[in-house]
Amino acid sequence: MREPLRAMVRETALAVDDLIYPMFVVPGKKVRNEVRSMPGVFQLSMDELLNECELVKKLGIPAVILFGIPEHKDEVGSGAYDPHGIIQESVRLLKKEIPELVVITDVCLCEYTSHGHCGIVKGDDILNDESVALLVKEAVTHAEAGADIVAPSDMFDGRIKAIRAGLDANGFIHTPIMSYAAKYASGFYGPFRDAAESAPQFGDRRSHQMDPANSEEAMREVELDILEGADVVMVKPALPYLDIIRRVKDTFRMPTAAYNVSGEYAMIKAAGRNGWIDETRVMMETLLSIKRAGADMILTYHAMEAAKLLNA
Repeated sequence: MREPLRAMVRETALAVDDLIYPMFVVPGKKVRNEVRSMPGVFQLSMDELLNECELVKKLGIPAVILFGIPEHKDEVGSGAYDPHGIIQESVRLLKKEIPELVVITDVCLCEYTSHGHCGIVKGDDILNDESVALLVKEAVTHAEAGADIVAPSDMFDGRIKAIRAGLDANGFIHTPIMSYAAKYASGFYGPFRDAAESAPQFGDRRSHQMDPANSEEAMREVELDILEGADVVMVKPALPYLDIIRRVKDTFRMPTAAYNVSGEYAMIKAAGRNGWIDETRVMMETLLSIKRAGADMILTYHAMEAAKLLNA
């Protein structure tokens, strides 16, 4: 009887409804490329994406977030805001075939630029306002394709206000914005850059992403995004910033997301495959810790594995 008693007094419960599954879409057909640094995560062509999302739906996972890798990249990331770009067409397909699945789209230029940065580059500088104008175009094309939520991940100043105005002006007044509100310039993103083929060709992203040493700055950034119109605020990464998740939730009482990022996933996978940890147990403990810290929703590459366990 000990386990039923524990369950009766358990303070935090992780549920399948808490999970959002990140997915990477590439050109072609019947493409299913496993990401070298992220075992179990794949670059998928649109046909394979649809098949995978059918499994996501059957598991009861409510939402996916899509990242696109275009066939061609250029200095201004034009594939990001092409009305017939890879994400736009993927959204149309998913909303036609699985309309009840919540489709979130990443709004950024880094996957689409030849230099790998999140915006327009001039010399050694990343131009804030010019980049924001392109993000607005990208968000609007995602909404036109049928995206349920747009998620700006760049951390440029003023982009939430601009995207909200752009969506409203084009009739998408009910399209929510999930803001990467406290996104740190972290070393945990390496495997994602393998998956999204978006590593910067020079420099880094410290000019517009947060210093890992700062927590008060996170509160200011989140507050600004809320004032500009964010409907959901996100902390990224999750595990090194559990304290930030808790502060954000306690301070603002807003729907709060946390991104259990690629490096966090890869470490568990590597240690599990080497027999150093009980991979399943550590995975579930990790996700529970993020929920306990205050996250209402967790973006995680573990989503399908965790959902199978939770459903069982």
